[in-house]
Amino acid sequence: MQSGRQLSTSIDATVPTAARMYDYYLGGKDNYAADRAAVEELDKVVPSTRALAQNNRRFLQRVVRTLVEDHGIRQFLDHGSGLPTQNNVHQVAQRVDPTTHVVYVDNDPMVLVHGRALLEQDERTAVIQADMRDTEEIFSHPEARRLIDFSQPVAVLFNSVMHCIPDSETDGPPVLSARVAERLVPGSFMVMCQLVSEDPEVRDFVTGFMDQATQGHWGRVRQEKDVASWFEGMDVLDPGVVEVSTWRPDSEVAPRQLTQEWIEFGGVGRIR
Repeated sequence: MQSGRQLSTSIDATVPTAARMYDYYLGGKDNYAADRAAVEELDKVVPSTRALAQNNRRFLQRVVRTLVEDHGIRQFLDHGSGLPTQNNVHQVAQRVDPTTHVVYVDNDPMVLVHGRALLEQDERTAVIQADMRDTEEIFSHPEARRLIDFSQPVAVLFNSVMHCIPDSETDGPPVLSARVAERLVPGSFMVMCQLVSEDPEVRDFVTGFMDQATQGHWGRVRQEKDVASWFEGMDVLDPGVVEVSTWRPDSEVAPRQLTQEWIEFGGVGRIR
């Protein structure tokens, strides 16, 4: 079933995207002047964002390693995966077990081009272009069906992407997370985190700024209680739904989120 959402097949360098801004924060080279300018403006109000992005990436890597090593997960479906960088999901997972299958999903045509170039030699990994809200289209996509056996446990990732989704009765984050969870067998996992702030001025500024900068391709900064509600009905792995730099850090000297104007907040839930 097609969603009717129109996906761009061309790259507009004049309009920032969350994927390219994130790439710039991580020290990548797949971004344009518009993305860098947006980052500079954003940093004036939320200066901790670069460290936040880096800590979020480390969280993702720890989660993937934990799910493969401790829970036997060998299938990952990564929604809103963004541009390839170092230590991508398939690289982290396949270092533990080379047979692990990974499907990346993103609606950015630049992600599709770079992702396919990176993965063309890896038959256990694929990139598909789709809107992350189009659950039926994603789960029935030929590449997803080729690589993922949905009768077996799978880890579904929504890592730092739910803030890109507007509130909606049909496909806002609570509805989307519940819809995806219903498709997963017991023993599967859902990883979800997003940008949150308990400061209404920060929430309003960043939401308005990003919505304008990306020409409407944005949702909103939410509160911790919003994210926590998405895990209802799941068994949440310790230490719970938390600021992500505190999720099972590799050591006592691991980087932490130092300021709190906004944070990445989330966790890992097991499907019952």
